[in-house]
This record gives sequence, structure tokens and C-alpha cells, in this order.
Amino acid sequence: MKLPIIKHLTDFIEQNDADFVLEAIETLEALTEVPSLKDEELDVIGELISNMYGAIEVDKLIKEGTPKKEALNVFMKRVLGSIDKG
Repeated sequence: MKLPIIKHLTDFIEQNDADFVLEAIETLEALTEVPSLKDEELDVIGELISNMYGAIEVDKLIKEGTPKKEALNVFMKRVLGSIDKG
């Protein structure tokens, strides 16, 4: 996950709506079923999907009242914590 991408997507959600991102996720998930995709292509799609889900989570924190910068930091700490434990 990349924080600048999640931040940009969070801005997009604020200006538009989370439904756009959710629909993009569904589209990308459908693309992963194409049998001719190479591993590298699947990795890129997976990275995009994870960043989009991250932005959705950050948006939820913001809507719960967490300031944007803090929401981004809380989310990334949670991600890094789960990676360290994995």
C-alpha cells in the first residue's frame, strides 16, 4: 500500500463518492479472472485494489470524526502492525 495513493483516493472520495471507488474495485476484481493475465499484471491489479480498500477504510475513519491526517496515520500504522505480526 502506498500512502500518497490512498491520500489521493481519499480526496477523490471526499469530492465525489465512495461508490465510484467500490465500483472500480469490482471491475478490477472481475479483471483478475482473465486467464491470460501474467503474474506481474495480477500484482499491479492487486496493489490497486488494496489501495482502494485502504482509501475506503480511511474515509470511514474520517466520517467517524477522525481528522484526515490522523486517519491516514492510524490506518498505515494498523497496516504496518499487521505486516510486522505476519
